[in-house]
Amino acid sequence: MEKDIHELLKSLPKIDDILRVVEKDSPARRAPREYVVRLCREAVEEMRERIRQTGGAGAAPSLEEAARRVSGRLAALDRVSLRKVVNATGIVLHTNLGRAPLNAEAVERVVSVARGYSNLEFDLEEGARGLRYDHVRPLLCALTGAEDALVVNNNAAAVLLVLNAVAEGKEAVVSRGELVEIGGEFRIPEVMEKSGAILREVGTTNRTHLSDYERAVGERTGMILKVHTSNFRIVGFTEEVPLPELVRLGRERGVPVMNDLGSGCFVDLGKYGVSGEPTVGDAVAAGTDVVTFSGDKLLGGPQAGIIVGKRSFLQKVARNPLTRALRIDKLTLAALEGTLRLYLDPEKGVSSLPVYRALLESRDGVEAKAKDLLEKLKPLEKDFAVTLREGVSLAGGGSLPAREVDTVLVAVRPKVLSAARLGKRLRTLEVPVIARVSQEEILLDLRTVEEGDLDPIASGFAAIASEAENGGREPLG
Repeated sequence: MEKDIHELLKSLPKIDDILRVVEKDSPARRAPREYVVRLCREAVEEMRERIRQTGGAGAAPSLEEAARRVSGRLAALDRVSLRKVVNATGIVLHTNLGRAPLNAEAVERVVSVARGYSNLEFDLEEGARGLRYDHVRPLLCALTGAEDALVVNNNAAAVLLVLNAVAEGKEAVVSRGELVEIGGEFRIPEVMEKSGAILREVGTTNRTHLSDYERAVGERTGMILKVHTSNFRIVGFTEEVPLPELVRLGRERGVPVMNDLGSGCFVDLGKYGVSGEPTVGDAVAAGTDVVTFSGDKLLGGPQAGIIVGKRSFLQKVARNPLTRALRIDKLTLAALEGTLRLYLDPEKGVSSLPVYRALLESRDGVEAKAKDLLEKLKPLEKDFAVTLREGVSLAGGGSLPAREVDTVLVAVRPKVLSAARLGKRLRTLEVPVIARVSQEEILLDLRTVEEGDLDPIASGFAAIASEAENGGREPLG
């Protein structure tokens, strides 16, 4: 066996030979030669590693295989990587799929600003240098009741920046039940450590009392921090201290109070049958010194970390050198302004923002779309068994974690290929369709699918069926 592996390793194609074959393709001729050579070396190394790991089992390495690998990677350079997909998962704020889709006004503002120069940091009235934050500060203050506002590139950055500016070298008192980890391994304790603040845990995982905070707050305290648990809920024998009580304690002891709200909801969702989600306005009205939240969750805008609160603290944050490193660009500002303007009329904001259209759409509305798609897929019944099924959708993105929304699923059971292979092909369509794969079925949740996406979905299934019947562009079974 050792001899066989040695012979296989000796038979690996030479870099020059791979290069000679690959350079006949047009993508290779457009790419820098040094890059093509590097891809050739990587292809050979991958083949070498495969031989070592498998003990020589499987097909012997070939020049054609290596050239095909390199050509495929070069061809990928000609394809747009970041592109539109159809979200048929039923997760409204899907982090991997970009969270909140932008509303039409926000998109228009981005396009307008992107096409040419803008007054990003230019005061048109004074004819002098201005501040980029001034484009959204008045809106944020008007909508939340805060004295001042600042925007950075995401909420993790906002939390880091505020902790560093206000509590560096001092203790930040926080309940053990709020030391959360959310997507991307963003952990509150680790962010606090990087900020220079010292974590002071109080209470237990499920119960924290006001007396726990009272005992912890002292001369070394730089901040009382309350964190929205975002992507989970503790139920049963629980207790947490309401924000107003923490604010009162902070005032009595001369310690600032920060509330990391995470989702950043601007409207009272209780009016729409969704209870329990605190609003930014409520946190500000409670007297909180600093409130931080995301722009691309329940706010329904672009990725951003928004900081609002008392002017004395916001000015301290603005003077922090990290603020420049974490600042947002003109396109984010344009999208955020376009989103915030909708909230001047709250009813219009809810009806115009895609995130709320999806979350609050009635079950009957979702069912109507599901039936429409079912009809479009009927001509493919030889290849797919399609039925409707009850299900639940989720808010996602660390928002409304205990909230399940009734929905209607289109369940597709393929007859000519596996569900896993069908899911892969859906993801590689010209307009990729991202759906759930469960027990040899593809489940399409129409809650997160726009009416205009039904035809692309049906066309995608038709193309896959045609491939399967004609042998496919690749093995589909």
